[in-house]
Amino acid sequence: MSAIGGRRVVVTGGAGFLGQAVCHELENFHPADIFVPRSAEFDLRDRSAIERLLQQTKPQTIIHLAAVVGGIRANRDNPGRFFYENAIMGIELIEQARRAEVEKFLTVGTICSYPKHTPIPFREEDLWSGYPEETNAPYGLAKKMLIVQAQAYREQYGMNAVNLLPVNLYGPGDNFDPQTSHVIPALIRKIQEAKQEERSWIEVWGTGSVSREFLFARDAARGIVLAADTYNSPEPVNLGSGVEITIRDLVTLICDLCDFRGEIRWDPSKPDGQPRRCLDTTRALREFGFQAQTNLCDGLRETIEWYENL
Repeated sequence: MSAIGGRRVVVTGGAGFLGQAVCHELENFHPADIFVPRSAEFDLRDRSAIERLLQQTKPQTIIHLAAVVGGIRANRDNPGRFFYENAIMGIELIEQARRAEVEKFLTVGTICSYPKHTPIPFREEDLWSGYPEETNAPYGLAKKMLIVQAQAYREQYGMNAVNLLPVNLYGPGDNFDPQTSHVIPALIRKIQEAKQEERSWIEVWGTGSVSREFLFARDAARGIVLAADTYNSPEPVNLGSGVEITIRDLVTLICDLCDFRGEIRWDPSKPDGQPRRCLDTTRALREFGFQAQTNLCDGLRETIEWYENL
Protein backbone atom coordinates (compact mmCIF):
# COMPACT_ATOMS: atom_id res chain seq x y z
CA MET A 1 0.00 0.00 0.00
CA SER A 2 1.19 3.51 -0.80
CA ALA A 3 2.51 5.53 2.14
CA ILE A 4 1.84 8.78 0.25
CA GLY A 5 -1.21 8.60 -2.00
CA GLY A 6 -4.18 9.96 -0.06
CA ARG A 7 -2.07 10.21 3.13
CA ARG A 8 -1.17 13.10 5.42
CA VAL A 9 2.58 13.74 5.08
CA VAL A 10 4.85 15.92 7.25
CA VAL A 11 8.17 16.97 5.70
CA THR A 12 10.63 18.39 8.23
CA GLY A 13 13.06 20.71 6.51
CA GLY A 14 10.55 20.99 3.68
CA ALA A 15 11.28 24.68 3.16
CA GLY A 16 14.98 24.05 2.56
CA PHE A 17 17.06 23.34 -0.52
CA LEU A 18 16.29 19.61 -0.76
CA GLY A 19 12.95 19.93 1.03
CA GLN A 20 11.38 22.13 -1.61
CA ALA A 21 12.30 19.61 -4.29
CA VAL A 22 10.87 16.77 -2.19
CA CYS A 23 7.59 18.60 -1.61
CA HIS A 24 7.29 19.30 -5.34
CA GLU A 25 7.92 15.63 -6.13
CA LEU A 26 5.42 14.53 -3.49
CA GLU A 27 2.64 16.30 -5.39
CA ASN A 28 2.99 13.71 -8.17
CA PHE A 29 1.91 11.01 -5.68
CA HIS A 30 -1.30 12.86 -4.67
CA PRO A 31 -1.05 12.98 -0.87
CA ALA A 32 -4.07 14.21 1.08
CA ASP A 33 -1.90 16.91 2.66
CA ILE A 34 1.74 18.02 2.87
CA PHE A 35 2.67 19.95 6.01
CA VAL A 36 6.04 21.71 6.36
CA PRO A 37 6.80 22.72 9.97
CA ARG A 38 8.74 25.96 10.31
CA SER A 39 11.33 26.31 13.06
CA ALA A 40 9.82 29.55 14.37
CA GLU A 41 6.64 27.64 15.28
CA PHE A 42 7.97 24.11 15.85
CA ASP A 43 11.49 23.83 17.30
CA LEU A 44 12.30 20.20 16.54
CA ARG A 45 14.91 20.13 19.30
CA ASP A 46 12.05 20.54 21.80
CA ARG A 47 9.95 17.49 22.70
CA SER A 48 6.85 19.56 23.50
CA ALA A 49 7.04 21.27 20.10
CA ILE A 50 7.20 17.89 18.37
CA GLU A 51 4.23 16.63 20.39
CA ARG A 52 2.27 19.73 19.41
CA LEU A 53 3.23 19.26 15.74
CA LEU A 54 1.99 15.68 15.70
CA GLN A 55 -1.20 16.52 17.56
CA GLN A 56 -2.04 19.30 15.12
CA THR A 57 -1.15 17.52 11.86
CA LYS A 58 -1.81 13.85 12.68
CA PRO A 59 0.59 12.63 9.96
CA GLN A 60 0.52 9.13 8.58
CA THR A 61 3.97 9.54 7.01
CA ILE A 62 6.93 11.65 8.13
CA ILE A 63 9.89 12.46 5.89
CA HIS A 64 12.66 13.81 8.11
CA LEU A 65 14.98 16.09 6.14
CA ALA A 66 15.67 18.78 8.75
CA ALA A 67 19.36 18.96 9.63
CA VAL A 68 22.11 21.33 10.68
CA VAL A 69 24.63 20.95 7.87
CA GLY A 70 27.61 22.59 6.20
CA GLY A 71 30.88 22.02 4.40
CA ILE A 72 34.27 21.16 5.90
CA ARG A 73 34.70 24.61 7.50
CA ALA A 74 31.27 24.57 9.17
CA ASN A 75 31.77 21.00 10.43
CA ARG A 76 35.18 21.87 11.80
CA ASP A 77 33.87 24.98 13.59
CA ASN A 78 30.66 23.45 15.03
CA PRO A 79 31.25 19.81 15.99
CA GLY A 80 29.27 19.97 19.23
CA ARG A 81 26.33 21.83 17.77
CA PHE A 82 26.19 19.59 14.70
CA PHE A 83 26.20 16.47 16.87
CA TYR A 84 23.63 17.60 19.43
CA GLU A 85 21.09 19.28 17.18
CA ASN A 86 21.05 16.56 14.53
CA ALA A 87 20.89 13.79 17.10
CA ILE A 88 18.22 15.33 19.31
CA MET A 89 15.93 16.27 16.42
CA GLY A 90 15.95 12.77 15.00
CA ILE A 91 15.78 10.88 18.28
CA GLU A 92 12.84 12.89 19.61
CA LEU A 93 10.99 12.87 16.28
CA ILE A 94 11.22 9.09 15.97
CA GLU A 95 10.19 8.55 19.59
CA GLN A 96 7.21 10.90 19.42
CA ALA A 97 6.20 9.48 16.03
CA ARG A 98 6.19 6.02 17.59
CA ARG A 99 4.00 7.24 20.45
CA ALA A 100 1.63 8.91 17.98
CA GLU A 101 1.49 5.69 15.91
CA VAL A 102 2.76 7.33 12.72
CA GLU A 103 2.60 4.63 10.05
CA LYS A 104 5.83 5.40 8.13
CA PHE A 105 8.96 7.34 9.13
CA LEU A 106 11.73 8.01 6.63
CA THR A 107 15.00 9.57 7.75
CA VAL A 108 17.38 11.12 5.24
CA GLY A 109 20.86 10.60 6.65
CA THR A 110 24.27 11.39 5.24
CA ILE A 111 27.18 9.87 3.39
CA CYS A 112 29.34 11.33 6.20
CA SER A 113 28.26 8.36 8.33
CA TYR A 114 30.56 6.03 6.37
CA PRO A 115 34.06 5.20 7.70
CA LYS A 116 36.90 7.41 6.51
CA HIS A 117 38.55 4.62 4.51
CA THR A 118 35.50 2.80 3.17
CA PRO A 119 36.32 0.63 0.12
CA ILE A 120 35.10 2.04 -3.19
CA PRO A 121 32.26 1.86 -4.06
CA PHE A 122 30.63 2.42 -0.66
CA ARG A 123 28.30 -0.48 0.09
CA GLU A 124 25.71 -0.20 2.82
CA GLU A 125 27.22 -3.26 4.53
CA ASP A 126 30.43 -1.24 5.15
CA LEU A 127 28.78 1.40 7.36
CA TRP A 128 30.13 -0.13 10.56
CA SER A 129 33.64 -1.05 9.43
CA GLY A 130 35.37 2.03 10.89
CA TYR A 131 35.20 5.60 12.20
CA PRO A 132 34.03 8.48 9.96
CA GLU A 133 36.37 11.15 8.59
CA GLU A 134 37.31 13.35 11.53
CA THR A 135 36.13 16.76 10.31
CA ASN A 136 32.52 15.63 9.89
CA ALA A 137 32.39 12.66 12.29
CA PRO A 138 30.12 14.33 14.89
CA TYR A 139 27.50 15.11 12.23
CA GLY A 140 27.89 11.71 10.57
CA LEU A 141 27.63 9.80 13.84
CA ALA A 142 24.57 11.76 14.98
CA LYS A 143 22.79 10.74 11.81
CA LYS A 144 24.13 7.20 12.05
CA MET A 145 22.50 6.75 15.45
CA LEU A 146 19.12 7.31 13.81
CA ILE A 147 19.72 4.17 11.75
CA VAL A 148 20.27 2.25 15.00
CA GLN A 149 17.14 3.80 16.51
CA ALA A 150 15.00 3.01 13.47
CA GLN A 151 16.13 -0.61 13.42
CA ALA A 152 15.67 -0.99 17.20
CA TYR A 153 12.17 0.50 17.05
CA ARG A 154 11.25 -1.75 14.16
CA GLU A 155 12.40 -4.78 16.16
CA GLN A 156 10.72 -3.84 19.45
CA TYR A 157 7.68 -1.83 18.37
CA GLY A 158 7.10 -2.88 14.76
CA MET A 159 7.67 0.71 13.60
CA ASN A 160 8.05 1.11 9.83
CA ALA A 161 11.15 3.32 9.94
CA VAL A 162 13.58 3.47 7.01
CA ASN A 163 16.84 5.28 6.28
CA LEU A 164 18.41 6.72 3.15
CA LEU A 165 22.04 7.80 2.69
CA PRO A 166 22.31 10.45 -0.03
CA VAL A 167 25.67 11.47 -1.42
CA ASN A 168 26.71 15.14 -1.77
CA LEU A 169 23.80 17.13 -3.23
CA TYR A 170 23.82 20.21 -5.45
CA GLY A 171 21.48 22.20 -7.65
CA PRO A 172 19.51 25.45 -7.96
CA GLY A 173 18.57 26.87 -4.57
CA ASP A 174 21.66 25.44 -2.85
CA ASN A 175 23.41 27.26 0.01
CA PHE A 176 26.01 29.65 -1.44
CA ASP A 177 27.11 31.17 1.89
CA PRO A 178 30.94 30.96 1.89
CA GLN A 179 30.99 30.12 5.62
CA THR A 180 28.69 27.09 5.43
CA SER A 181 28.37 25.98 1.81
CA HIS A 182 29.49 22.67 0.32
CA VAL A 183 32.08 22.41 -2.42
CA ILE A 184 30.03 23.04 -5.59
CA PRO A 185 28.21 26.20 -4.51
CA ALA A 186 31.38 27.45 -2.81
CA LEU A 187 33.36 27.04 -6.06
CA ILE A 188 30.66 28.65 -8.20
CA ARG A 189 30.53 31.68 -5.91
CA LYS A 190 34.32 32.02 -5.77
CA ILE A 191 34.59 31.92 -9.55
CA GLN A 192 31.75 34.36 -10.15
CA GLU A 193 33.16 36.80 -7.61
CA ALA A 194 36.63 36.55 -9.18
CA LYS A 195 35.11 37.38 -12.57
CA GLN A 196 33.16 40.32 -11.16
CA GLU A 197 36.28 41.67 -9.45
CA GLU A 198 38.37 41.00 -12.59
CA ARG A 199 40.67 38.86 -10.47
CA SER A 200 42.86 36.35 -12.29
CA TRP A 201 42.89 33.64 -9.61
CA ILE A 202 40.82 31.76 -7.05
CA GLU A 203 41.92 29.90 -3.93
CA VAL A 204 40.65 26.38 -3.25
CA TRP A 205 41.03 24.39 -0.04
CA GLY A 206 43.10 21.21 0.02
CA THR A 207 45.11 19.45 -2.66
CA GLY A 208 42.37 18.57 -5.15
CA SER A 209 43.36 14.91 -5.04
CA VAL A 210 40.32 13.64 -3.12
CA SER A 211 37.22 12.47 -4.98
CA ARG A 212 33.52 13.05 -4.55
CA GLU A 213 30.24 11.91 -6.03
CA PHE A 214 27.38 14.34 -6.58
CA LEU A 215 23.63 13.93 -6.93
CA PHE A 216 21.36 16.60 -8.42
CA ALA A 217 18.76 17.66 -5.85
CA ARG A 218 15.81 16.97 -8.13
CA ASP A 219 17.06 13.39 -8.62
CA ALA A 220 17.55 12.99 -4.87
CA ALA A 221 13.99 14.19 -4.25
CA ARG A 222 12.63 11.59 -6.65
CA GLY A 223 14.57 8.84 -4.88
CA ILE A 224 13.40 9.98 -1.45
CA VAL A 225 9.75 10.04 -2.47
CA LEU A 226 9.97 6.65 -4.20
CA ALA A 227 11.41 5.18 -1.00
CA ALA A 228 8.85 6.93 1.17
CA ASP A 229 6.10 5.48 -0.97
CA THR A 230 7.21 1.87 -1.33
CA TYR A 231 10.40 0.93 0.59
CA ASN A 232 9.65 -0.80 3.90
CA SER A 233 12.83 -2.61 4.96
CA PRO A 234 15.29 -2.00 7.83
CA GLU A 235 18.48 -1.84 5.73
CA PRO A 236 19.72 1.70 4.92
CA VAL A 237 19.93 2.57 1.21
CA ASN A 238 22.48 4.68 -0.67
CA LEU A 239 21.20 7.40 -2.99
CA GLY A 240 23.71 8.58 -5.55
CA SER A 241 24.74 8.86 -9.16
CA GLY A 242 27.49 6.24 -8.98
CA VAL A 243 29.91 8.63 -10.76
CA GLU A 244 33.16 9.69 -9.05
CA ILE A 245 35.18 12.84 -9.83
CA THR A 246 38.29 14.32 -8.21
CA ILE A 247 38.00 17.80 -6.74
CA ARG A 248 40.75 18.94 -9.13
CA ASP A 249 38.73 17.78 -12.13
CA LEU A 250 35.56 19.28 -10.63
CA VAL A 251 37.23 22.68 -10.27
CA THR A 252 38.43 22.51 -13.88
CA LEU A 253 34.95 21.58 -15.08
CA ILE A 254 33.22 24.39 -13.17
CA CYS A 255 35.82 26.90 -14.37
CA ASP A 256 35.14 25.82 -17.96
CA LEU A 257 31.36 26.06 -17.52
CA CYS A 258 31.77 29.53 -15.96
CA ASP A 259 34.23 30.58 -18.70
CA PHE A 260 36.91 31.36 -16.12
CA ARG A 261 40.49 31.01 -17.33
CA GLY A 262 42.33 32.21 -14.22
CA GLU A 263 44.82 30.50 -11.92
CA ILE A 264 43.75 27.89 -9.35
CA ARG A 265 45.70 28.37 -6.12
CA TRP A 266 45.46 25.25 -3.97
CA ASP A 267 45.88 25.59 -0.20
CA PRO A 268 47.17 22.21 1.06
CA SER A 269 47.23 23.52 4.65
CA LYS A 270 43.41 23.22 4.63
CA PRO A 271 41.73 19.82 5.07
CA ASP A 272 40.74 17.67 2.11
CA GLY A 273 38.12 15.69 3.99
CA GLN A 274 37.41 12.03 3.23
CA PRO A 275 39.86 10.62 0.65
CA ARG A 276 37.24 9.17 -1.73
CA ARG A 277 33.47 9.01 -2.07
CA CYS A 278 31.61 6.89 -4.57
CA LEU A 279 28.51 4.83 -3.85
CA ASP A 280 27.23 1.44 -4.82
CA THR A 281 23.68 2.36 -5.85
CA THR A 282 22.39 -1.10 -6.77
CA ARG A 283 20.19 -1.48 -3.68
CA ALA A 284 18.16 1.66 -4.52
CA LEU A 285 17.63 0.43 -8.07
CA ARG A 286 16.63 -3.03 -6.92
CA GLU A 287 14.40 -2.02 -4.02
CA PHE A 288 12.50 0.97 -5.40
CA GLY A 289 13.66 1.53 -8.95
CA PHE A 290 15.76 4.64 -8.35
CA GLN A 291 18.49 5.68 -10.77
CA ALA A 292 19.94 9.18 -11.19
CA GLN A 293 18.94 10.88 -14.44
CA THR A 294 20.90 14.17 -14.44
CA ASN A 295 24.54 14.04 -15.51
CA LEU A 296 27.02 16.30 -13.73
CA CYS A 297 27.63 18.74 -16.61
CA ASP A 298 23.92 19.36 -17.17
CA GLY A 299 23.25 19.75 -13.46
CA LEU A 300 26.16 22.16 -13.04
CA ARG A 301 25.01 24.27 -16.00
CA GLU A 302 21.54 24.61 -14.49
CA THR A 303 22.98 25.46 -11.06
CA ILE A 304 25.39 28.06 -12.46
CA GLU A 305 22.63 29.66 -14.53
CA TRP A 306 20.38 29.84 -11.46
CA TYR A 307 23.11 31.52 -9.41
CA GLU A 308 23.99 33.98 -12.16
CA ASN A 309 20.35 35.08 -12.34
CA LEU A 310 20.02 35.82 -8.62
